[in-house]
Amino acid sequence: MKRSGLTRMRVAYARLVTDEPLAQVAELEGVGMAAAHARDSIDALLRHPAMRRDAARVAAESAVRGAQASAELEGADAEDLADPLVQGALRVVGEVPGLAAIWDQAPRQALARMHMLAARDLVEDDALGRPRSGADAERVAQILTLATAPTEAPAVVVAALVHAEIASVRPFGSADGVVARAAERVILVSRGVDTKAVSVPEVGHHALARGYGPSLNAYVSGEADGVGAWVRHCADGYARGAEEGLAIAGGALD
Repeated sequence: MKRSGLTRMRVAYARLVTDEPLAQVAELEGVGMAAAHARDSIDALLRHPAMRRDAARVAAESAVRGAQASAELEGADAEDLADPLVQGALRVVGEVPGLAAIWDQAPRQALARMHMLAARDLVEDDALGRPRSGADAERVAQILTLATAPTEAPAVVVAALVHAEIASVRPFGSADGVVARAAERVILVSRGVDTKAVSVPEVGHHALARGYGPSLNAYVSGEADGVGAWVRHCADGYARGAEEGLAIAGGALD
């Protein structure tokens, strides 16, 4: 049988030989249930009464809180607005709806744009949007191809895997974590999970920060259990991000 793209990328569960690697990941123990819980949590947020008239305001606050949490996960002080990492996170998360509109047709372009927004003032202009020397460009290309192809895997799984690939490969060498989480957001929007961009997955990751690094390392280890642990970790983060969105939505009605 044909070796899957994820096998070539040395990503854990993709050592399997399969025509649908993302769907195979979705079948790992506990992943389907965790993904369904995350989706249900976001659906509950989208049904909140504030979505009828204040969705734009909720989305704007979600973007700010998400950018702050993402920057803090990279070690920045979110209150320091002069920090270029904080500014970059704010720029890239603020542009998620536009990036989601082009993701399926031009994922490489969208990813390059994310880095240009996130890493401005962190690197020289000629390095913006360009892979670093020695980056595994083929592996990134493969995950982008898989992430935009039809799949039976829940969108939550797709988002988690793209996040892990970018965060672990570090294709740009600067602001890669911010870009990984922005790409995750883009996928949740583009695949119809969070159609209004009102959940705050970055806050969910921040709340689970003690497990973030270990879960990502488990993914990188190349074991099926590690991939499953990472996706479940992300799904929990998305559910918590939906709770943050509900808190914002509740405030919008006050």
